[in-house]
Amino acid sequence: MRLRARGPRVAPASGAGAGDARRLAPPGRNPFVHELRLGALRKAQMAFMTLTLFPIRLLLVLIAMLLAWPFTFFATLGSSEREPEPSPASWRKVVDVLLKAIMRTMWFAGGFHWVVVKGQQAPPSEAAILTLAPHSSYFDAIAVTMTMSSIVMKAESRNIPIWGTLIKYIRPVFVSRSDQDSRRKTVEEIRRRAQSNGKWPQIMIFPEGTCTNRTCLITFKPGAFIPGVPVQPVVLRYPNKLDTITWTWQGPGALKILWLTLCQFHNRVEIEFLPVYSPSDEEKKDPALYASNVRRVMAEALGVSVTDYTYDDCQLALAEGQLRLPADTCLLEFARLVRGLGLKPETLEKDLDKYSNRAQTQGGRRVGLPEFAEYLGVPVSDTLQDLFSLFDESGDGTADPREYVVALSVVCRPARTLDTIQLAFRMYGSQDGCVDEGALSSILKTALGVAELTVTDLFRAIDEEETGRITFADFRRFAEAFPDFAEDYLYPDQTRPESCPQTPPAPAPNGFCADFSPENSGIGRKPFRKKLD
Repeated sequence: MRLRARGPRVAPASGAGAGDARRLAPPGRNPFVHELRLGALRKAQMAFMTLTLFPIRLLLVLIAMLLAWPFTFFATLGSSEREPEPSPASWRKVVDVLLKAIMRTMWFAGGFHWVVVKGQQAPPSEAAILTLAPHSSYFDAIAVTMTMSSIVMKAESRNIPIWGTLIKYIRPVFVSRSDQDSRRKTVEEIRRRAQSNGKWPQIMIFPEGTCTNRTCLITFKPGAFIPGVPVQPVVLRYPNKLDTITWTWQGPGALKILWLTLCQFHNRVEIEFLPVYSPSDEEKKDPALYASNVRRVMAEALGVSVTDYTYDDCQLALAEGQLRLPADTCLLEFARLVRGLGLKPETLEKDLDKYSNRAQTQGGRRVGLPEFAEYLGVPVSDTLQDLFSLFDESGDGTADPREYVVALSVVCRPARTLDTIQLAFRMYGSQDGCVDEGALSSILKTALGVAELTVTDLFRAIDEEETGRITFADFRRFAEAFPDFAEDYLYPDQTRPESCPQTPPAPAPNGFCADFSPENSGIGRKPFRKKLD
């Protein structure tokens, strides 16, 4: 599989913001992966700072949090969900000022000596909702503590010692991801506060719903845009030479990010308040369109692309299984395009046998775009052409349907590696069920979503009798005997960075992201770091 440029594609836009339409394209890097490599000089610096500055900074940060706790504890006595008074009490204004000063001192102690603020924050009466992006770290809380805005947070966050009390002070909207009714109530609460004519504090929402590496803006969730009220976009930048800030799904974990960041002499952050965005009548009726147009405005300010990757793509990138997806996989783009055709991978699993039987009867015959459209049962469209181009590696206008079935199998059941390989052996194998090295290469390249892959060593290791052909039974026996075969034979060095340490045994909730982190699991001997708190 290969990403092939097809020229600029401008996403459709309507209403306000249409003139700011940016190219909708897959990002150059996987937005859910952050690779952090430290040279010898950096490592020496980290060692020196760990022994000198790090413990001092950590102590000062803890002291600041403990100092803020009594103010928030007494201020939150009683129900934090009660209707606020039209004019905040003078004591609360004093507490706000004190907490902002304490929190700013805490960030200063952590190395954020100057927080550059651009633009002007609008009052709640003009913009009840602040949409902040890109969301890449728990350090994004800097913007929250500077504005004292309410945020949408996971319900479990309120139970975190000390931090939970600080959170409750800003009157967040709590949501439980496991409770579907809670999601509905959350939307209703956001709507109620947004339409209170400035009575409630502003709500700061991270519309991406999960953390990325800031190389693009992924799909915005519609929650902030359902009320149909004006929002103020807020963009974050961390213009540091060494990115120790990003805490995403694959890469350094929360504690390592904290350690590395506190070991930097200085950490830069920029917060820019963009002009208030007032929705058109069409956008008020269509929250998805409203979200898309606001995202384009923010992408323009950041100078990054937009992509339709979603939180669901994190699950594909992090799924367990013996064939873990490399950072440059095309399968995230494949999954996005499949959804763009109106096909849902979660409902297509039952049709895999039907697709594979049809592909098998064709015996590897390549097809053109019209026949490919008929094979999928969808009309020819720009999205289908983009999907087709993933499999048209030679650029001759043909594709092998078997590759589509293998890719679809991975997307539908990413953790079931052997099921995908067995399905592929049925399609690629001869009458005796055997495949040669070329067929195995095609299978594994498609299953990993890469354009180039050397399988010679793996094939020879499986083909002990040196017949030049292997069966699925041979492959399964080898995979069961050597469960880490992919790391040993397939993955290049760059897909397993040395800077990613072992995953800790137990995850905890991420307080600032309204989406849960995936469950913890081991990933081979040199795993990517999953997003844990």
